[in-house]
Amino acid sequence: MKIQRFTYLSLGSNEGDKLKNLQTAIDIIADEIGNVLKIAKVYKTPAFGFEGNDFLNTCIKVSTSISPENLIKKLLEIESRLGRVRTNKEGYSNRTIDLDILLFDDEIIFEKDLIVPHPRMLQRKFVLVPLNDIASSVIHPIERKKIIHCLTNCDDTSEIITTDETLIRPVTISEKYNYIAIEGNIGAGKTTLTKMMSDDFNAKVVLERFAENPFLPKFYNDEERYAFPLEMSFLADRYQQLSDDLAQFDLFKNFIISDYYIFKSLIFAQVTLQNDEYTLYRKMFDLMYKEIVKPDLYVYLYQNTDRLLQNIKKRGREYEQNIEADYLQKIHDGYVNFIKTQQDLNVLVIDVSELDFVSNKDDYKLIIKKIKEYTP
Repeated sequence: MKIQRFTYLSLGSNEGDKLKNLQTAIDIIADEIGNVLKIAKVYKTPAFGFEGNDFLNTCIKVSTSISPENLIKKLLEIESRLGRVRTNKEGYSNRTIDLDILLFDDEIIFEKDLIVPHPRMLQRKFVLVPLNDIASSVIHPIERKKIIHCLTNCDDTSEIITTDETLIRPVTISEKYNYIAIEGNIGAGKTTLTKMMSDDFNAKVVLERFAENPFLPKFYNDEERYAFPLEMSFLADRYQQLSDDLAQFDLFKNFIISDYYIFKSLIFAQVTLQNDEYTLYRKMFDLMYKEIVKPDLYVYLYQNTDRLLQNIKKRGREYEQNIEADYLQKIHDGYVNFIKTQQDLNVLVIDVSELDFVSNKDDYKLIIKKIKEYTP
């Protein structure tokens, strides 16, 4: 689990569509830096220290796992992407966006490229006024005074005008979902994605205990003999695990994410069991299915068969090496039929056949973006 820490950032713009610049910066920060927890009002302020256009200013509170040193690098990258051009000239100038770290927890940092708390924040009302909106009781780590008292003692006489403009706070995954199930065919990457998301978003993780099933290696050597005990043992274990873990929510976690949903049991049983075995199995499944909490979002990772076979070979589980393409296609068809019949389940299908979300951060961000932006 990555440790989350709080930082307060100042945002300003006095070129172009100022409000759009602020909103775009906030959206990127939410996607690439951390959860935006609070946004101050938007204030109109005169240019400070130079002749220029009026600014729109605000402050935000962000929860992030990024270090202060990496945070300032990311903010400079965002400024550049939004069109800010820094020059070697002394003094201030107009800019599409200005992003500054004001506070980072209660740390005091003096480095060549980073000073925290921001060294001039106490002399600037355009910083302190919006910061006071969202952090009035936060203590300045050097002055040892609350921000509200720092604002009262500020000598800046600049005019600060409250605007009617509003900024939209990006909704976090944990606010949108209590329980996400990640599903997919054998080798689709569902467990890997589940672990990555759990680590990044402080989620309680529920992983299928397939490695503990003594029938699994036997099944791949003799499917007909071991199909029924394998599927029954999986069903019982999945039911017990989901019943226990979903009922015991961890107060220190933001939400729950699992790398399977119990309906997986029925999909595999349809492929592996004989008709009479499946009839008995279905009766047991229907009794258990009624008791299981449905996920707020069911994510199905689609991988084409060739890619699945590559992944299976790459991860090197001996008992999986004889899996054939036809078997994988039957499993996929079972998932497709299940998804088509689920009217009361929020299903998001993501084609990851051409993505490498483990090694490529942009591919991972694309998946997270799809999950964040999904609407039923």
